[in-house]
Amino acid sequence: MTGRFVKISSSLLCVLALAACGSPAMNMPPPATNAAANASDYLLGPGDTLNVFVYRAPELSQGDLPIRPDGRISLPLVPDIEAAGLTPTQLARLIETRLKEYVRDPNVTVMVRSFVGPSSRQIRVIGEAAQPMAMPYRDGQTVLDVMINARGLTRYAAGNRAEIVRRSTPNGPAQVIPVRLADLLRDGDISQDIPMQPGDTLVIPQGWF
Repeated sequence: MTGRFVKISSSLLCVLALAACGSPAMNMPPPATNAAANASDYLLGPGDTLNVFVYRAPELSQGDLPIRPDGRISLPLVPDIEAAGLTPTQLARLIETRLKEYVRDPNVTVMVRSFVGPSSRQIRVIGEAAQPMAMPYRDGQTVLDVMINARGLTRYAAGNRAEIVRRSTPNGPAQVIPVRLADLLRDGDISQDIPMQPGDTLVIPQGWF
């Protein structure tokens, strides 16, 4: 077991434990923007929001431009550009190629303002999390990282019956990995801080009453 998993402060565990035991939603601040959005290998996906800057052509630049559910974006002069699955740099070069018909030597910069990433690189949390969500996967992400982003458990969660559903391929058989979230969050049982993989779904059932 690596030092990264062992070095979790008792104060953090206490905060998470309070959410697991009582309030419907943890009173935690929203998680900070993930640095993966600025990484050169970040792959864009539907739901990401972009700033597209065309040097010396402000009329062609676009701020807060969402990638549509079909994975495309639209810009003046160059509609329906396939953005999903590309890095920001690759998308910038593609836009430059498309603009060359209208603009001499276009220089394009693409910046990610908010991001989700392609579905194959997302982590999903469903069920009795305080904030069910999809989040972009990042290297070294663990169950505890996911629960911090999801702001803990609701008071109705059966945390020790949670499961990670994992598939090696999108249509492949599911591997179900039990995880005792209540033991992790309340008691600091680091053995339950399981490494996540891209595409994992963390399912948190409701308790029996």
